[in-house]
Amino acid sequence: METTAVIAASRQGALRRQLEIVANNLANMSTNGYKSSQMMFVEHVVKSEGGERLISPKLTYTRDIATRLDITDGAIETTANPLDLAIRNDGFFVVRDAQGTEYYTRNGQFRLDTGGQIVNQQGHALLSSGGQPIVLSPNDSEINVGRDGTVSTENGQLGRLRVVRFENSQDLQRTSGALFTSDKQPINVDSPDIIQGALEGSNVEPILEMAKMIELHRSFESAKSFIEREDERQREMIRSLTRDA
Repeated sequence: METTAVIAASRQGALRRQLEIVANNLANMSTNGYKSSQMMFVEHVVKSEGGERLISPKLTYTRDIATRLDITDGAIETTANPLDLAIRNDGFFVVRDAQGTEYYTRNGQFRLDTGGQIVNQQGHALLSSGGQPIVLSPNDSEINVGRDGTVSTENGQLGRLRVVRFENSQDLQRTSGALFTSDKQPINVDSPDIIQGALEGSNVEPILEMAKMIELHRSFESAKSFIEREDERQREMIRSLTRDA
C-alpha cells in the first residue's frame, strides 16, 4: 500500500474510534454522574516531494494516543429523595461490590437493599469513612445526610460517607457508565460538599456531541472516498502499464 493510502487509512481508523467514543457519550447523556470522554490525537507531519515550497502539501499520519476524561460538574437536579446524593465540586463516592472491589462514582442514586444496607443501582455497598457499609435498622425511618457526609437518623449517627479525590483524574479507568476504578491510591476529601435529595446529571452536551458526530461521519466518508479513488488510480496505472508492455 502506498504512503498516501496508509495515511488515509490511519485517519479513518482514528475517526472510527472517535465515533465510538462520541456514540458512548450520547448513549450516557441521561446517566447520573456520567463524565464524557474525548480522544487525544498526535499527528506525524512529513514534507511531501517538493515540500520545500511554502504552499506544498504535507503528508499527515494520524494516531490516537489516549482518551481524556472530562470531569467537569454536571447540572444538579433536586429530587427530594433522601437517598439521592450529589457532590458539589471535587470528590467521588466509594462503593464496593460483593467480591470486595472498590469503585468510584459521582452517581449518587442510592437505595436500601433487603438488609437495610445503602447500595447503588448495581447493588454495590456505599462505604463510610471507616471503609464499612452503612446499614439502617428497621427502626430507622428519617434519613439525614449532612453536607459533610454525616449519615444519621432519628436514632443517632450511623457514620460518615467516604468521599475521595485523585491527584490526577486521568488515572481513573471507566468500567461502565459512571463507575470507575483506579490503580492509584485515592485521597480522602476531608470537607466534602454533599447535597441530599439531589442528583448530578451527566456533563455531556448533547447538541455539541451530535454536531461532532455529524462532522466525524463526514470526515470518515471523505477518508473512505479518498482510499477508493487512490485504489482506482493504482488500478488504472497497472492497466496502463499492462497495455504498454
